[in-house]
Amino acid sequence: MTRVLTGIKPTGNIHLGNYVGAIRPALRRAETASESFFFMADIHALNQVQDPELYRKWTYSVAASWLCSGLDPEVSHFYRQSDIPEVFELATILTTITPKGWMNKAHAYKAALDKNREAGIDDDVDINMGLYTYPILMAADILIFDADIVPVGKDQIQHIEITRDIAERINNFYKTEALILPEHELQAAAQAMPGTDGRKMSKSYDNVVPLFASKKEWKTAIYSIVTDSSERHDPKTVDGAAVYDIYAALATEEQTAELRRALEAGELGWGDAKGELLKLLEDVLGESVERYNHYMTNTKELDEILQAGAAKVRPYARETIDRVREAVGI
Repeated sequence: MTRVLTGIKPTGNIHLGNYVGAIRPALRRAETASESFFFMADIHALNQVQDPELYRKWTYSVAASWLCSGLDPEVSHFYRQSDIPEVFELATILTTITPKGWMNKAHAYKAALDKNREAGIDDDVDINMGLYTYPILMAADILIFDADIVPVGKDQIQHIEITRDIAERINNFYKTEALILPEHELQAAAQAMPGTDGRKMSKSYDNVVPLFASKKEWKTAIYSIVTDSSERHDPKTVDGAAVYDIYAALATEEQTAELRRALEAGELGWGDAKGELLKLLEDVLGESVERYNHYMTNTKELDEILQAGAAKVRPYARETIDRVREAVGI
């Protein structure tokens, strides 16, 4: 049995970079797992999103994006973090044995600390306890379901290492085998997709191409992609060109090879390439956009799917928390 677990924070609308770097490889990995768990890390998102309306919208958007990207809730376990109270009970227990020093070394906390120090302000400005203890809650997300494998990008490896350290500390201290130590699996497809300005596609840079959007929204984003000043019939250098890289991440090998040939031969200009990218998005994602819009205007359907998923996974969580309770003496 191999259990694979993946979560995404609803801190903004899903974009193509999320799809290529996280959603698509996670769904492919699930095909080879005995069991797969996918969840909306909505409590984690509260560290960054304090607008209730926006928070709910983005949580539903992430859920709809998974479903419209191919996740089958009848095959995979699909749920919302906040619907699993055992996660938070386990997180509380984990805090009682996790050394504070481990949290001091966590990347997200150190980055916030460094930012404050560079700005010459107090170390603790805008740093809440949710951010500080983020790795403990993440550990609970993973350990509660006895996950064997957690696919991650490089920036998340530390969190899996902390999860293993916490689990090992509990097991050793209480002389138990209540918690299973997970392994990280580096996502081969997690390389950064370029955004419209050539930097990594990121909501924080405001340079994204949305995943599920209208043709007008796609066109606006695509035609804002920065390109060099070569004329239409000049031979193009395609390596490192954002519009080509985005196209290649979504197209077939044959389609990608043909676009490369035509650009390098000077048969197409960058404007033509952007047109091809727009057409590709319509071909690949057009039908899914209609389904996505349906979910976003019928969120009760999403609630029903997520609540059904929570009901399926809570017995797993109950087994783990019962083992931990017995081990620590509760």
